[in-house]
Amino acid sequence: MIEMSLAEVADVTGGRLHRATGAERVTAVEFDSRAVGPGGLFLALPGERADGHDFAAAAVAAGAVAVLAAREVDAPAVIVPPAPDDEVATGSYLAATDPDGSGAAVLAALARLAAHNVSSLPDLTVVGVTGSSGKTSTKDLLAAVLAPLGPTVAPPGSFNNELGLPWTALRADATTRHLVLELSARGAGHIAALCRIAQPRIGVVLNVGRAHLGEFGSPEAIAQAKGELVEALPAAGVAVLNVDDPAVAAMATRTRARVLTVGRSPEAQVRADDVVLDAGRARFRLVTPRGSADVGLRLVGAHHVGNALSAAAAALECGATPEGVAAALSAAGPASRWRMEVVDRPDGVTVVNDAYNANPESMRAALQALVAIAAGPPGRRTWAVLGRMGELGDTAPAAHAEVAAAAAELEVDRLVAVDAPEYGGARPVADVAEALVLLRAELEPGDVVLIKASRAAGLDRLAEALVAASDTVEREPVA
Repeated sequence: MIEMSLAEVADVTGGRLHRATGAERVTAVEFDSRAVGPGGLFLALPGERADGHDFAAAAVAAGAVAVLAAREVDAPAVIVPPAPDDEVATGSYLAATDPDGSGAAVLAALARLAAHNVSSLPDLTVVGVTGSSGKTSTKDLLAAVLAPLGPTVAPPGSFNNELGLPWTALRADATTRHLVLELSARGAGHIAALCRIAQPRIGVVLNVGRAHLGEFGSPEAIAQAKGELVEALPAAGVAVLNVDDPAVAAMATRTRARVLTVGRSPEAQVRADDVVLDAGRARFRLVTPRGSADVGLRLVGAHHVGNALSAAAAALECGATPEGVAAALSAAGPASRWRMEVVDRPDGVTVVNDAYNANPESMRAALQALVAIAAGPPGRRTWAVLGRMGELGDTAPAAHAEVAAAAAELEVDRLVAVDAPEYGGARPVADVAEALVLLRAELEPGDVVLIKASRAAGLDRLAEALVAASDTVEREPVA
């Protein structure tokens, strides 16, 4: 972030100084007291188990110059006022942990601080990406293709809500040329609110699926929410739209920005030709208005072709060449945990950890990738170990049945349901421990095992346990 005095922080956030002179210099913002260092401003946020206000003194003792708080604390601080109704945080992050509104107040102040930081950097290009699935992988690809063009800031993992996005925006400083932001939503207006913190010049919309359908109520409502990103773009901006998804293609009428289309369709301006899979990894010819180049992705799954095209289009808009984009895409490995993370055990078993999140569309894509990985040497059995998909509302039973049918259609050899009886025809197990016993007893050399569920199911623990027995596991590097 740009360096600010504590008095400037108070002015930007509408807060007041507490036990501080205002001359203190702030160079970073942190919400984890263990991560605070010299020059840090600690965010006093409520959580499920503890309230950040209770850690104010410890944060200052660890090096923080002050605390951003909603009430007085035993440390130098900026005390911020309650959040106005039109600035209340989007609701998903603090819904169950903020009974007195203190968290909303701190997050509203954080948003103001982040907006001030971004607006103070005129040479910064903000790139926003949204979609029902693939946001984090595409964000990582965007960071990879933009980095050769200049210093680039992107969030770790899925920092995509009213805390993670402004925290990421505050990582940009005068040397930063590209700020990549991932935008999530669980309701109408969420993405629009995030765009007000840091208005993107380039907006990427990947797809419209059924993630969070229980909150939105209908696919049409999901499409409306995702399109808030292109509505927020300036007239001089660029909307990168996936024309392979009709709901995304229709967003072209909702933006004043120039539209750049991507996809495998012949009509796409940036497209993939001659796509082939090699052990689940895609190779294709990147075709753009400025020339063509060959790409060989290290990421597993044909669905990453669309993600790569979106990243390529954004990079081309920032001055990259097709050859440079192709080289960066071909070199990019997995950068966020638990997303098609492939591990080859010494005994020949391959574990695919895609346990971060799940919806019907991403489940089908993962199952297709599972089959593609096993399509190399003959005799490799495929296992799909699946947990529940969350936030699907009344459509959940039919959605789980749809995934089970897709596994049968793709001829997956073994389907195991972990605490998820909705997957009809699957072998049921009660929990992660029972699944681990089953897999340890029945896996054979050469088997390929997909582990996937919504985050709340905790199946990442199962995937980690499957590979934890050996220190010589060969795995794709994850930054």
